[in-house]
Parts: sequence; structure tokens; C-alpha cells
Amino acid sequence: MRHISILVPRRAILGSLEGSRQLLTQVNQFFMAAGKEPIFKVELVGLTKETPVSGGLFTVNSNKTIGEVQKTDLIIIPAIDGDISVEVENNKAFLPWITEQYNNGAEVASLCMGAFLLASTGLLNGKKCATHWMAANDFRRMFPEVNLVTEKIITDEQGLYSSGGAFSYLNLILYLIEKFAGRDIAILSAKVFAIEMERSNQSSFIIFQGQKDHADDPIKKAQEFIEKNYQDKITVEQLASMFALGRRNLERRFKKATANTVAEYIQRVKIEAAKVSLETSRENVNEVMYNVGYTDTKAFRTTFKRITGLSPIDYRNKYQREYAA
Repeated sequence: MRHISILVPRRAILGSLEGSRQLLTQVNQFFMAAGKEPIFKVELVGLTKETPVSGGLFTVNSNKTIGEVQKTDLIIIPAIDGDISVEVENNKAFLPWITEQYNNGAEVASLCMGAFLLASTGLLNGKKCATHWMAANDFRRMFPEVNLVTEKIITDEQGLYSSGGAFSYLNLILYLIEKFAGRDIAILSAKVFAIEMERSNQSSFIIFQGQKDHADDPIKKAQEFIEKNYQDKITVEQLASMFALGRRNLERRFKKATANTVAEYIQRVKIEAAKVSLETSRENVNEVMYNVGYTDTKAFRTTFKRITGLSPIDYRNKYQREYAA
């Protein structure tokens, strides 16, 4: 029987904690209904027996504290809320235990903002990780050694798993169920809980937020210029001249400050404006394209799909109210 420890951090988001517990215990019910032994032992594991969660609105009673769990097979770290730096500090007593269990053969899965706790162990350094797209800038600043992949809903690397934003944690739990209980049980779980399977990308949900929480003032001004003039053709040489920087120096400082190259940043700002137009206006795709400064239809469609995971038409059909049926 696989031992699963669902952690109960302070300020955990109750939904991801309880949702994970429900899905995994339901798997046991499926096995027992078929006359088989349950395959998971699911326990809530905290720093204390009682832990306030969801901003103190609820209290979760743990089955055990970390000191009472000598060996586990899978650790699940639910999402946490509040000031993320403060909450990582408040939950730092989990970190050596997680690291010890991983070194002894346990696997570890973080859900949404739980990635901040997992990354704080250092286990993710040099590896891929997903988290909520809204927290991407904070995550990159706090954990520059981790390869954050904002577009992914699930990552799986060397026994370390992570999920993207909010309720996409359900897709990671299904992924783990399929891995440990089989495809048929995962499909049955998806049907019982009405979860859409095979979602691997959260790009269409992302709202681009340029990273401006840095101290490089010329780069911040370059970002603001791009955001105000995205309809125009903007070049690196133009920006370098405006801010009296050499091209290579501008590129290096821009990438360091924003985690994007200048060209990527310009593309992201243009596509974000195009997304808003597709959601709110009646302009056709070509009109939207021209309004954000593209003249090459193929280039626009290719860039739009690479960033959002959808074609412009599919994006409009998904998000514009008058197209929703």
C-alpha cells in the first residue's frame, strides 16, 4: 500500500487540500467495490495536530505531525495563500522533513502556489516547475535556479511533480492516479468528479504582466515605452538609442530584469492587446492584427498560438461572450 502524506501548511488553501484527499480516497473506494484491497493510505500531515487554513477561516485536524511519519511514499504540498515570503517562512519546518523523505525515496508533488514551498527545499534547482501564472514574477525572483515553465499544467522530473494555477491541481492528481492506479481508474475518477482530462497547457489563461519589480530604471522606462507604443514598430536599436545604452548592454539588462528578451517582451505586449480585442471587440482577426502592429498574417497567427496555445479564432470562440453558447 502506497503511503501518501498530504501536508497541512499554515494558510493552506482548503480546496486543494481536501480535493486531493477526496480524489485519492475515492480511488480506494473503487478498488474496494471491485473486491480488492485499497492501494493508498492517505494521511493529513501537519506541523501540529490543528492548523488554521484559508486565512484562518477553517481549522484542519491532521492525522499525524511530521515527527510521527518516519517514512512516506508520496508527499503532496497543497496551495498556500497570503504573503508568499511570509508563509514560506512560517512553514519552513516542513522543508528538512520533505528533503529527508525525498532522499529516502519519497516523491513530492506541489499544487499551484505550493511550488514555493517545494522550491524552498532546493530540490527543484535545475529542474522544471509549474505554478500559478500570476505568481511567475515572484517565483522567478525568489528561485532563479529553478526552470519555471508558466505554460505547463503538469511537470514531472525525477520524482518531483508540480501543477499550474488554481484548480489545475486536479489534473496533477489525476496524473498521479493514472501512474499509481492505472489508466482505467484515472478515467473513472475523472468521470465521477467531472474533471476534463488531458489538459497539459495553461497558456490560454495567462494574462501577461511585465516584471517591473526591479531597480533598473532605464529598463523600466523601456518597458513602459513598449506598453504605450506597441502598435508601432519598435526595435532594439531604437530603445538602445533612447536610453543611451549599447544594444548588447540593453539586451543583457532587459533579460535580467524582466526574464524576457526585448523581442519577446514586445511580442507578449502585442499579443496581450490582441487577446483583449478578441475578447471585447467585433473586429475581425486581420483588423486586430493590424491594430497591434503586425502586418504579416502568418507571423501573427504563429506567434499568437505559440503564446496562448490557441489560434486567434479559437481564442475568440473560447472567451468572447457573444460567441459563447
